[in-house]
Amino acid sequence: MGQQQKMRVGLVYGGKSGEHEVSLSTAFAVMGAMDYEKYEIIPFYITKVGEWRIGEVRHQPFSDKSELTLEEAAGHTKDAMEMLFARVDRNGIAEQRIDVMFPLIHGTNGEDGTIQGLFEMANVPYVGAGVLASSVGMDKAVMKQVFAHAGLPQCKYVHFIRSEWKNHQTDVMANIEAELGFPCFIKPANLGSSVGISKARNDVELQQAIEVALRYDRKVIVEEFVDAREVEVSVLGNDEADASVPGEIVSSGEFYDYKAKYLDGKSQIVIPAPLDEELLDRLREMAVTAFRAIDGSGLSRVDFFVRRSDMQVFINEVNTMPGFTPFSMYPLMWKETGLAYGALLDRLIQLALERYEVKQQLYFENV
Repeated sequence: MGQQQKMRVGLVYGGKSGEHEVSLSTAFAVMGAMDYEKYEIIPFYITKVGEWRIGEVRHQPFSDKSELTLEEAAGHTKDAMEMLFARVDRNGIAEQRIDVMFPLIHGTNGEDGTIQGLFEMANVPYVGAGVLASSVGMDKAVMKQVFAHAGLPQCKYVHFIRSEWKNHQTDVMANIEAELGFPCFIKPANLGSSVGISKARNDVELQQAIEVALRYDRKVIVEEFVDAREVEVSVLGNDEADASVPGEIVSSGEFYDYKAKYLDGKSQIVIPAPLDEELLDRLREMAVTAFRAIDGSGLSRVDFFVRRSDMQVFINEVNTMPGFTPFSMYPLMWKETGLAYGALLDRLIQLALERYEVKQQLYFENV
């Protein structure tokens, strides 16, 4: 009996995003944790200007993160697209060159449905959320509207686009003060990893914070300040989804910003979150509700605020491509729930293949 063929996984990372470096950290961690008895890896690096580089088949991880940039790449954008789209030969016989794509691009073009649409067009299985869930999960304003329809409680917020700010700045400022007051949080609507987020305590800081947010996106969301604990839940599955034990972030800064999340390593992570069992169960139920509301698949991390004064829960957001860095909550919460890092990666790949098979069956039943 011959040796069982390894599954070929395309690992995609980097990208034209403010979270490029975060993506490299995630990719290095994931590549290091893959079981090379089961998988062979083809690295796909997307540069900061959008060029694709494709490396040779890997049977072991890179020894240093710098190698991920594939300076001596075997192929570039054209070659990467040919590998993605080369699914059948001229006789209609399948050329299964990639078994599954594993996107690890955070932010723009990675978790907003863009690369997911590319994979759909290429008819290749891929890990994580589909086009719709990715798009909704990326746009905080649309996400909040979906949550409201699902009956999930949220903090008060307002949102606006760049042209409104440019043409009606006084009205926008007055509306924020009337609806939310100070302090408040200002965020780009379409960016993750807490990039571009500011806290404003007065008019001057508010104006400055909005200008910062508009550097990253044409749409801005402003949220009321709630004195709350930050609690997160990891969700895993497709139509049937499971929730991990919740974890709590105790930030090293005034709030859980990019520096606290990725750079200083000083934020404290408490898993399970020190809350009563009834509240923990409710958080897990709400996380699955949010996952279903955006039509999630594969994985998501759902973030909540638990108000200190009365323990009222507010949903903050869903992240459809949470990080896998050493400081990342998503794998740590599953580890505490009983699913180790390597097993988690196996499960994500399995879920990608299952979702693909269901879509294929529906397609062939209707052609």
